[in-house]
Amino acid sequence: MFNFIKSLIGAESYLGIDIGTTSIKIAEISMGQIRPKLSNYGILESYGHLDRLNDAIQTNSLKIAEKETAELLKLVLAKLKPKTNYASVSVPSFSAFITLIELPKMSDADTAKTVSFQLSQYIPLPASEVAVEWFKVGEKSDEKGFDKQEILITSIPNEQIKRYQNVFNLAGLKLKSLEIESLSLIRAVAGADPTPTLLVDIGARSTNIAVSEKGFLKYNYQTDFSGGSLTQAIASGLNINVRRAEELKKQKGLLGGRGDYELSTLIFPLLDAIISEANRARENYDKNNEHKIERIILSGGGANLLGVDKYFEKQMNLPAVVGSPFSKIDYPPAIDPFVKDLGPTLSVAIGLGLREFI
Repeated sequence: MFNFIKSLIGAESYLGIDIGTTSIKIAEISMGQIRPKLSNYGILESYGHLDRLNDAIQTNSLKIAEKETAELLKLVLAKLKPKTNYASVSVPSFSAFITLIELPKMSDADTAKTVSFQLSQYIPLPASEVAVEWFKVGEKSDEKGFDKQEILITSIPNEQIKRYQNVFNLAGLKLKSLEIESLSLIRAVAGADPTPTLLVDIGARSTNIAVSEKGFLKYNYQTDFSGGSLTQAIASGLNINVRRAEELKKQKGLLGGRGDYELSTLIFPLLDAIISEANRARENYDKNNEHKIERIILSGGGANLLGVDKYFEKQMNLPAVVGSPFSKIDYPPAIDPFVKDLGPTLSVAIGLGLREFI
């Protein structure tokens, strides 16, 4: 977590803000009587990318449209009317450098020196151009019996941090911190569960694949196969416009009847491509770790595709569920009918807000 405001005396709630490639999701989290609660939420979807592939809030070229994003944030905040202007924001994996390394077991001081000395091997930018954090995320013994420690190194280009600061200043918010989106997602849907878990976050323009164990990020990978890829396949195959294709995808998913068979056959090849990438991540993790991945948690807007969890389960031969961040917080009873659909979309935003209370 890259912190900018060290102390927030008297702050009663925090905004977790997930700025995706085509949407903005906000969760206002405060402390309830027993555990954190959702005080408010807002979602703004930008559908321009369906017609124009380059029309996105941010892209994997590490660019975020500052003025446009600030204006969109203002629109959401005007409807939300939050009780706080302190906010934490997620940074997509394609905007950061994430590396897991192994070092001999040593003191924290010696570890810090060693990591600092080796940074240039893992970050393709000069140290002066990035903000870096590292965490100890595990211990293991190698094949010769030597004790090793696993160190997760995360870094964000200073240029990207400056862009986020500009966006939040323009929107009238106080940026408290930035966090890699995978860390927020783990907090929201996996927590400190020791079960090695594959998290597949299917967004509109990319899919992020991560592995968590005991609440730590142990592996991270990103692919351009995404929910938008499924929509484009439907549009091309049925010769319809992409907005209609998006509607059909949401309505029918993988569970349509005989008349929808063609729709499913158009989706499967792209969904299989995502699963292939997930399997690659699983294999890479399993071959290097004693404890193998035991389950899959799906998240992101693509996780709301009807039947997608069962399809992942069948294809990967692992239990698969759609992530449920609302199981970790209290929320107004009025939104109970919508919680199942909201969960995958709001997971990262809720995870950001939760960090301040757990």
